[in-house]
Amino acid sequence: MKVLLDACVLYPTVQREVLLKSARAGVFTPLWSDRILEEWRRAAARLGPVANAQAEGEIALIRSFWPEASVRPKAADEARLWLPDENDIHVLAAAIAGSAEVLLTENAKDFPRGTLHEEGIRRDNPDHFLTSMWVTHPEAISGAVEETWVAAQKMDGCPPTRRAMLKKCRLPRLAKALENADAR
Repeated sequence: MKVLLDACVLYPTVQREVLLKSARAGVFTPLWSDRILEEWRRAAARLGPVANAQAEGEIALIRSFWPEASVRPKAADEARLWLPDENDIHVLAAAIAGSAEVLLTENAKDFPRGTLHEEGIRRDNPDHFLTSMWVTHPEAISGAVEETWVAAQKMDGCPPTRRAMLKKCRLPRLAKALENADAR
């Protein structure tokens, strides 16, 4: 399954790490455009030069790991599309160019389901998407969360539990599903 990742799901770090580790495990094929990656870098740069440099390094790493993930939106698609926020048209055009089945975003209001449906694309948010993928790929998603948790524990300010980490990065349903599975 091809999934276009909007900038708002690539930044924050923990959410991006869980998504990309899941992709690495074969759960889905990630897609993005250069402009989406640039939006991520600009968002990180607001935190200062260190965050900017870190984002640039992470972007270089994911580009090297997934060289085929970068798609180029067609100008004709960008010209014909309409969305409530014209600044998001390039995201939908990138999804079309990459033949994405899913556009993963936290920005539901600017990506109307009907408009995306006309293009054969389903909109989803990371929490619902990852929880759904956990049902069919429990080892891969649990492994991605665990690997992210282990890395996060080495950083300052890491929440005290996996569930707290996931809730903090806007993945509360996934946190609950994993916790319930662990309790069995």
